[in-house]
Amino acid sequence: MAEQQGQAAEDPVMTRIGQIAMLQHAGDREEAGQRFAALWEEIGPDADPLHRCTLAHYMADTQQDPAEELRWDLLALEAADGLTDDRVAAHHASLAVRGFYPSLHLNLAADYAGLGRPDAARDHLRQARARVDALADDAYGRLVLGGIERLERELGVGDGPAGGAAGSVGRPRAEGEAGGA
Repeated sequence: MAEQQGQAAEDPVMTRIGQIAMLQHAGDREEAGQRFAALWEEIGPDADPLHRCTLAHYMADTQQDPAEELRWDLLALEAADGLTDDRVAAHHASLAVRGFYPSLHLNLAADYAGLGRPDAARDHLRQARARVDALADDAYGRLVLGGIERLERELGVGDGPAGGAAGSVGRPRAEGEAGGA
């Protein structure tokens, strides 16, 4: 299929990830987690970095255990480090790798805060803040920026006042950020 309206030819793995994500967003987190896990096994650890990044990102959101959520978010970040702009643009012309990092680091900051590791949380929050220039001034960009600002207030990073204890931080994660899925 030729490229149409900024979107490249259909990618069956990204389509499946998107379908499972819809199930997750509809509230069936457990079923989505099982399907994401099966897809992860199918594609394997050496799969396309875009597939691994997107799948690990969504898989993190299905986890009940905060340590497992962190593990999946770290896998998403690792996969993003192997991405190229050409690869993400082949999926969707509007995407650039640098746009993935604000949300990936925000997610890690929230994970570490939830695990009672405020220093690691602050480090990733600073990395997220340092990359906000990669976000577009759109609903998604504002969602990620809002999550960064909320967590900064809660952790006392930047100019905002310190909020509650790091262990009480809610998950300011923006849904659907990695991979544009």
